[in-house]
Amino acid sequence: MAILRPKEIRDKKMKDRTASLADLRKELSKLNSQKVSGRIPENPGKIKALRRTIARILTINRQEVSTK
Repeated sequence: MAILRPKEIRDKKMKDRTASLADLRKELSKLNSQKVSGRIPENPGKIKALRRTIARILTINRQEVSTK
């Protein structure tokens, strides 16, 4: 899954965002398990980018829910 920017996230519907969130969490889990087992992930910086993207999606979801 690609790293999403705030504008791209806001353009998606809530259902699509939750699907993206699930995919990102699954990918993050996979990378974290590789890190814990001692294997070096292909791109170690991707872990940080995934965490930030997940936080962006959650923040935007909360903002939209609180404004409605």
